[in-house]
Amino acid sequence: MKVPVVILIKSIYNDVAICLQSYRDEEDEMKNSSVAPFVKWAGGKRQLLTPIRERMPEKYNRYYEPFIGGGAVLFELLPEDAIINDINKALINTYQCIKTEPFEFLKWITLLDKEMWEDGKEYFYSLREYYNDKMMKDEFDIELAALFVFLNKHCFNGLYRVNGKGLFNVPYNNSRAKSVDEDSIMAISKYLKNVNIMEGDFEKACKNANTGDFIFLDSPYAPLNPTSFESYTKEGFDIESHKRLANLFDELTTRGCYCMLTNHNTEFINELYGNKGYKIDVLSVKRFINADASKRVGEEVIICNY
Repeated sequence: MKVPVVILIKSIYNDVAICLQSYRDEEDEMKNSSVAPFVKWAGGKRQLLTPIRERMPEKYNRYYEPFIGGGAVLFELLPEDAIINDINKALINTYQCIKTEPFEFLKWITLLDKEMWEDGKEYFYSLREYYNDKMMKDEFDIELAALFVFLNKHCFNGLYRVNGKGLFNVPYNNSRAKSVDEDSIMAISKYLKNVNIMEGDFEKACKNANTGDFIFLDSPYAPLNPTSFESYTKEGFDIESHKRLANLFDELTTRGCYCMLTNHNTEFINELYGNKGYKIDVLSVKRFINADASKRVGEEVIICNY
């Protein structure tokens, strides 16, 4: 990141804090704030919320979502007793920061929006470089959380993708739009206060799931082309990971858990979950992430063990 940007951000931080103080004073007066995803995420389930709701068990105990991503289903259902998880450390850092320090988060994201240069492209790439520098130093703090959201809202198709070194490498989308809605962030923070947020492997996240618990599994997509895997963490999610997930689905079924899984409708996925007595529904969807608009249609499956 260019030195002038760093100096600018540090120097105006207190000014932004003062501007947000009046917002803090009005917090108790907020009503009917929208709890909605604060990032756009590849494979997000906003367009499948209705069919997912229709297939939910009538009653369940705890809610588990080991691949939280943008959280579209969580924020739609707002379960009272929820455990969420993701292996993406930068994403989970952002959830934690919004949960525990929403005003500090808003200070940072507001100043990033406010101080965008006339040349938005140069500004974006300078912040992307700074973000990656912090990632390499393991600086998982509120500043990183704000950078994470800013880059997500101003990158191509809202895609979070990293290279083999774990560095964010998605290009600029030419947008100068505001990164977040303040009321929504405050409503999200209030809801997350009672949510258990974990970071790590999906099997570990489901370790304590038991009879009557509901587990929503929205793992990274199995590729339509078997030779293609996009990484949203440097570790990726390969074929063996999908097989391990299928084994977990079977194990959770044995424990008496309600399980719902979504993915592409591919031969590979049907091989993993077919002929086991699970209900597999096929739905047509639009794929907004694909750069080629002609390929933004496809099929997904919703697989339930109940």
